[in-house]
Amino acid sequence: MSSTAKSATAGFLVWRLSMKWRVAVDRAVAPLGLTHAQYVVVASLYGMSRSGLRPSQRRLADHTGLEPLYVSKLARALETAGLVARTRDPDDPRAMQLSLTERGLDVTRSAITVVQDLLDQLLEPLGGRNSPRTEQFTGELATLLDVPLEPLEPLDPSAPLAPSEPQTENDEEQS
Repeated sequence: MSSTAKSATAGFLVWRLSMKWRVAVDRAVAPLGLTHAQYVVVASLYGMSRSGLRPSQRRLADHTGLEPLYVSKLARALETAGLVARTRDPDDPRAMQLSLTERGLDVTRSAITVVQDLLDQLLEPLGGRNSPRTEQFTGELATLLDVPLEPLEPLDPSAPLAPSEPQTENDEEQS
């Protein structure tokens, strides 16, 4: 464990791991013409379609945790690239349903293979993808994702600062 990791807060480590993962996936899927965010959309569509779903952009946004407007922009870009088809939802004419094209299926399958290889590298120190440590880690991440995060009370910018300065995720980096 690095000296930064020993003194860092959980929030800082979550941030660093998420950035490490995003950059690694961006680099890995770039030769396929995808960004990390586009990969999230096509891989999620792939998984949902295998379950018999044809999600709307809103449902896909809820599934991925991405903002609906961002999913809409990504879907349009993926449609332009010939990877995704967007059609009106017959049950809600305001909504767009998404599906992968044949080309989109091919690119997505290749991207999933590349990202699974990265995941194997990431999880190797925990014993691999199917190890008890990885299962526990995955469960703990899922628990944290279920916690709603909203400010408990609105901040008053004119209020005086507390007597002791709060610790931030990067205080250690700055000292």
